[in-house]
Amino acid sequence: MSYHIGLVEDDKNIQDIVVAYLKKEGYQITVLDNAEDGWTLWENNPPDMWVLDIMLPGMDGYEFCRKIRNESDVPIIIISAKDEEIDKILGLELGSDDYLTKPFSPRELIARMKRLFKRVQPKSSEYKEPDDRVKVDQLLVYKNERRVFFEGIEYETTAKEYDMLLLLAENPNRAFSREELLVKVWGDDYFGSDRAVDDLMKRIRKKMEHIPLETVWGFGYRLRKDEEA
Repeated sequence: MSYHIGLVEDDKNIQDIVVAYLKKEGYQITVLDNAEDGWTLWENNPPDMWVLDIMLPGMDGYEFCRKIRNESDVPIIIISAKDEEIDKILGLELGSDDYLTKPFSPRELIARMKRLFKRVQPKSSEYKEPDDRVKVDQLLVYKNERRVFFEGIEYETTAKEYDMLLLLAENPNRAFSREELLVKVWGDDYFGSDRAVDDLMKRIRKKMEHIPLETVWGFGYRLRKDEEA
């Protein structure tokens, strides 16, 4: 499958390098140098993934990321010269799935893109596991289709939100440390702060108001499963 990538970056040198590497991998790329044109693309021919700079003329990358995330769970990777921890946390809190600091290796970008696509790609409908559902009280996750229901309502989730909910649903009542969750959801090559875990949990709780997602103070989180009577 040839994925369509939306690259929003106003640096011509970075545009040329990224495009050359992505084309070699077989991706289709639309290059834009501002977020306003990116939004037009989203409305007319939405990409399968965004690679997004932060410092753009006009609408900045943070605002564009927020607008896209309000519409869809399409994967978003932020690339930015801003390498402060607070900038990375803000990007993740607004819904990006990954964050790369400039200068970066194009090969690392491609590796992260492939990992994201692997996480969000549904399994082939030709094969179905005996039971692809994971159910914890009112939370229901369909693994093959990557669909999440809570209290009978289906919710759109980002790649990270889905991975976190599936992990917790497969291990009800187990307390995970923040460090464990970082490794299991973000990968062992993620070097950011465990604040990203707190921000993700905040987004899940805001989206699913009554979800029994408990904070284990000074340690981490668990998904509570009510004991059967």
